[in-house]
Amino acid sequence: MFTNAFTQIFGIEHPIVCGGMTAVGTADLISAVANAGALGFLTALTQSTPEALVKEIARCRDLTDKPFGVNLTILPTINPVPYDEYRDAIIDNGIRIVETAGGNPEPHMEAFKAAGVKVIHKAVTVRHAVKAERLGVDAVSIDGFECAGHPGEDDVSGLVLIPAAARALSIPVIASGGIATGAGLVAALALGASAVNMGTRFMATTEAPIHDNVKQQIVNHTERDTVLVFREFHNTARVARNSISEEIAAISRAPGATFDDVAHLASGARGREQVYGQGDLDGGLWWASQAQGLINEVASCEEVVSTILVEAQQIITQALPQQITA
Repeated sequence: MFTNAFTQIFGIEHPIVCGGMTAVGTADLISAVANAGALGFLTALTQSTPEALVKEIARCRDLTDKPFGVNLTILPTINPVPYDEYRDAIIDNGIRIVETAGGNPEPHMEAFKAAGVKVIHKAVTVRHAVKAERLGVDAVSIDGFECAGHPGEDDVSGLVLIPAAARALSIPVIASGGIATGAGLVAALALGASAVNMGTRFMATTEAPIHDNVKQQIVNHTERDTVLVFREFHNTARVARNSISEEIAAISRAPGATFDDVAHLASGARGREQVYGQGDLDGGLWWASQAQGLINEVASCEEVVSTILVEAQQIITQALPQQITA
């Protein structure tokens, strides 16, 4: 239905991506995304060890015969992470598409390229996207201010950031942040992107490995139900609005506040266990974008992808031409 630089370079049927999501990007979801003809990424660090990642890759292959990738998020941590070992596990197990995020992917580029791995790097600014292209990545996923997770500190929305990145780059751009519909896909293509990345929309699917309460809350939420946290610590993150995120925001605004003051509330383990696992929506911090306001139902990955493609095609072939006069 749609063919462009992204679909051709990466060998994916549709220009739709489910980027890496910690604790969500498991074989259950990613195989379903792949079977729907989109590109999904297992999250390497969701698996406790490189050996566990190898098993998850195998499990995903048992569930789909279509292409999928692995996300490797590179961040400073209290306890050292064996990034080289995760990278080698990715390469040795025949993964041919990797999404890098967080820190600079340069230390891993030589190994990935030598193995014929195509790399998509996630960036939140044009300057970082340009640097990634110089390093040899094959595409850039550019995150607008609307996104869940870490949108950076510049506060540039996708409407400006996507075309600015497309103008500055010669490689495909994947638009990310606040996208959940066919109209979003059409808008991204019109702005110069070759594909869209969706996280929150794929959380609200039947295959997502999170509690049904979370999925239904995404449907119930509006575009206003997110909170920016950690801004005072220069590590801005967009998360779902709940009592925990609002408490973190309030504590952080106090003069002299440090991350240590909110660390117990922001614990990733707490969010994974109490929110995603037990369905306690106020049990911890959890991630969601402003796209919540565009999500009206929990559906299968196949239904999500199909609906977006049909809507996008109708907009391009029917709605938009009617607005052009001879």
